[in-house]
Amino acid sequence: MVELARAYPVGALSVKDMAGRQHLSAKYLEQIMAPLKAAGIVKAVRGASGGYMLAKEPATVRLSDIYTALDGAPAVVGCVADATACSRSAACPTRGVWCEMNAAVLKVLEGTTLADLIARSAALGAQVEAYSI
Repeated sequence: MVELARAYPVGALSVKDMAGRQHLSAKYLEQIMAPLKAAGIVKAVRGASGGYMLAKEPATVRLSDIYTALDGAPAVVGCVADATACSRSAACPTRGVWCEMNAAVLKVLEGTTLADLIARSAALGAQVEAYSI
């Protein structure tokens, strides 16, 4: 996603190029592009210089959007999203901790955009070779 954010709005990147840059399987990347496309986060571009590009500005794409598109709503344990997932939820002394942890994770994911990751990358300079999200 950082690769796509860096290329925005200039052009599309092929799955093969992104996979090579990030040391990932092209097949894996192709699989994760489908739900990202369905969520309106990326769009496919046809043609000789086609591939994928962000459908929105990097500053408007939150990590929570990406996470939700790929894995559904974040929940550190099942009872956080659905108290009925565990019959002991109402009397569980740790459920409150899980809920607090989940809230902290959501705060970070919702408060961080692809533009933020680009800025962090620039601050790190050439120290970073590959990114994943």
